[in-house]
Amino acid sequence: MQFRGLLAGAVLLALLGGLLYWSNQKEKEPAKPDPNAPPKIVEIPSDQIQQVEIVKAGAATTVKRGNDGKWEIIAPKPSRADQDSVSTLVGAFNSLGSDRLIEEKAADLTQYGLQQPQVAVTVTKKDGKTVKLLLGDETPTSGGIFAKLEGDPRVFTVASWNKSSLDKGFKDLQDRRLITFDSDKLTRIEVTLKGQMVEFGKNNQNEWTILKPKPMRADGGAVEELVRRLKDAKMDPAVSDEDARKALTEFAGGALIAVAKTTDASGTQELQVRKGKDNNYYARGAALEGVYKVPNDLGDGLNKAVDDFRQKKVFDFGWSDPNRIEIDDAGKVRTFAKSGDKWTEGAKTLDNISVQNLVDKLRDLQAAKFLDAGYTTPVLKATVVSNDGKRTEKVLISKTGEDYFAIRENEPSVYQLDRKAVEDLKKAAAEVKEPAPPSAAKKDEKKK
Repeated sequence: MQFRGLLAGAVLLALLGGLLYWSNQKEKEPAKPDPNAPPKIVEIPSDQIQQVEIVKAGAATTVKRGNDGKWEIIAPKPSRADQDSVSTLVGAFNSLGSDRLIEEKAADLTQYGLQQPQVAVTVTKKDGKTVKLLLGDETPTSGGIFAKLEGDPRVFTVASWNKSSLDKGFKDLQDRRLITFDSDKLTRIEVTLKGQMVEFGKNNQNEWTILKPKPMRADGGAVEELVRRLKDAKMDPAVSDEDARKALTEFAGGALIAVAKTTDASGTQELQVRKGKDNNYYARGAALEGVYKVPNDLGDGLNKAVDDFRQKKVFDFGWSDPNRIEIDDAGKVRTFAKSGDKWTEGAKTLDNISVQNLVDKLRDLQAAKFLDAGYTTPVLKATVVSNDGKRTEKVLISKTGEDYFAIRENEPSVYQLDRKAVEDLKKAAAEVKEPAPPSAAKKDEKKK
């Protein structure tokens, strides 16, 4: 009986092993294509496409890959191409599938609008071979488009969104930016703001700073927002001839808002923005011929004064934790140092929460107003060392009447401070303390 049980177990184990092997082999086998699935029309990897020509309404637009790999428009006239727009167009040929095969051998193409197609797209591959896709009428349900390849007798329907990807003209594929620059390689911006020329540049830490009208700290976020708005100044491809004429008239008679010059590795380009009598903004840029209406976002972003781009925060350590803080309040000096996760004052370990409150007050200290004068004799000195000891900032604060004024050591700018913010800072420094001792109950628990 025992032998029979062992034999049965061995047989069962062999069956389970066979099933597991069969299951693994099935998983390794490639999935068979569904025979009822709609056929693919064309499959061309994007990196194998060298040129694309789109013909519609008798007009042709041709884009070609340059020696540097970037797309450029060569017809109807040489022009820079919008790389993202062309990539979307080319990507449509990676795997263009049909919704349905209508006819295997279509004798009459007129009924599908393919005898004289609305759009014809010719793709030239790197090996010189071409593929021509014809797009005809919409299907009766308007959910698709009739399509076929030249030289292939089959007629298909494709989803209507495919036509949106392929039905492109010169303006759709043109680089529509009014000025072109590489944001990562931008080194200088000059902007005439309310009649005053302001120049921004990068320092050794690759941070934006104000160079003119005089050296000042810049609000990096505000300058980056300016860069974004300049980069987004674009022509609207849907603009009509009438709109173009209106833009030219409004620009000619408009009030000058700003002149911006950007400099990167490729050189310097200029953008001029005016406000028309209709209260809309119009711009002319070096990279594109003509005058165009631009979003109010751009005009409002340039209709500012230099103080709008200055750094209002008194300290630069930002969200990085300081390594050392020294507060001199009317001669009473306290010094806090951080090692690992602990803050200390001399040999004493401090309560981290109370120190963090002081750090927050220093981090939030900012100018209520920028002045050229007002600072007198310091009543409070704050030194913050951060960035692993690489950055040291010393701020001196004076008081006149009820007002507080601050300067950063070795910098001329005067910051008028909010009175409550300074008093909260003084209070936070005074309240830095050692951790509270453990309760009596906890002491008793430890003894047990």
